[in-house]
Amino acid sequence: MGTIKERLIVLGAGWLGHPLCLQQLAQGWDVQGTHRGIEHQHAVQRRLVFENNQLSHQLDLQDAWWVCAIPPRSRQADSHYLETLKLAIELAGNMNAKGFLLCSSTAVYGPDNLIYDEQSPIVVTSPRQQPLLEAEQCVLNAGGKVLRLGGLIGPDREPGRFVAGKELQSSSRQSVNMVQQQDVINAIISVLDKWQIAAPIYNVVNPAHPTKADYYQQKCQQYGTQTPTFISDESAERIIDGSAIESLGFNYQFDI
Repeated sequence: MGTIKERLIVLGAGWLGHPLCLQQLAQGWDVQGTHRGIEHQHAVQRRLVFENNQLSHQLDLQDAWWVCAIPPRSRQADSHYLETLKLAIELAGNMNAKGFLLCSSTAVYGPDNLIYDEQSPIVVTSPRQQPLLEAEQCVLNAGGKVLRLGGLIGPDREPGRFVAGKELQSSSRQSVNMVQQQDVINAIISVLDKWQIAAPIYNVVNPAHPTKADYYQQKCQQYGTQTPTFISDESAERIIDGSAIESLGFNYQFDI
């Protein structure tokens, strides 16, 4: 008898989801990753779009792991995000999904200068938190799991370039909560591999938390770009603790 291949469906095969697809494809998995376009540039791509109050899709992998990697910013721009997510969870159930994992954001935590872990109570004080929290609850209620990701860096998202010369609406002494793309991909696979023993929620944030001033100065020097300015120099140590996921055998391997 042959070995049954693992299967993976990635909702939102973009900056994070596409390399996840390619990595697992190279590992011998059957993979499908969704986007909104009709034209497919890669064999793993499948169309999925919310229209007429239903999902139009080309997915057909039964018994697959499902990972929702749609960026949090799209949840604000797309008023149909929650409807799409709910229908995707239903579809995953109909296709005998092995598990449903949501990539959420540490923006779900409040703005206070505290150390936040997965047990920290969440008090909604901003419009951005509410849709994140609602999306997480939909997944958790369906028996899925959630990864709260820190600020994402990696290919085409280099801090020394995207903050160059800008005035940032934050304090120079605010702590950064960042994570590298490949560490996130490795964290996703760690949770899928240890699904039965994994907790419902994990933060995925690099353990290094330099101040924004120090961090961006170093990154801008690296690329020869102009350092940003800040509207404040007040102490602002809001730190997200991403250590709990290490209990699964996962380790942060990439510097931020």
